[in-house]
Amino acid sequence: MAAISKIRPNLWFDGQAEAAANFYVSIFKNASILSVDNIATGPAEGNRIITFELEGLRFTAFDAGPHFKFSLAVSFEISCQSQQEIDYFWHKLSEGGQTQQCGWLQDKFGLSWQVAPAELPQLMQNNPKAVMDAYLAMTKIDIAQLRAAAQQA
Repeated sequence: MAAISKIRPNLWFDGQAEAAANFYVSIFKNASILSVDNIATGPAEGNRIITFELEGLRFTAFDAGPHFKFSLAVSFEISCQSQQEIDYFWHKLSEGGQTQQCGWLQDKFGLSWQVAPAELPQLMQNNPKAVMDAYLAMTKIDIAQLRAAAQQA
């Protein structure tokens, strides 16, 4: 059994916590809903708390009303091993959402993600300026273009 992290992201939704958790679990290979509970008392009484796990990271999603919204100040990075993996996550998570520069997107629930190649730090070491210039020009990341930029003289 894997160790449970002391830190758990809590995601605040307005009536969409269960739909969001199901959406995320449907996208990631190693993912599951762990529990769905009703909030028994307090300002969010009658709403739900969903505990789910994505790739070993446990999340809590709860419906607590319209008081707070997600922002770009916080995002979750997906470290991808291949272009196929980048394409998969980019397509699935951006559907119904908004794409942005440098592999960033907001999904249909407003949560921000970075879909990035795992090898980016190594590519940056080879030719930081050329790789960064190429990276900044991209929306969805193209690993081949980054590799080519890293090889520039």
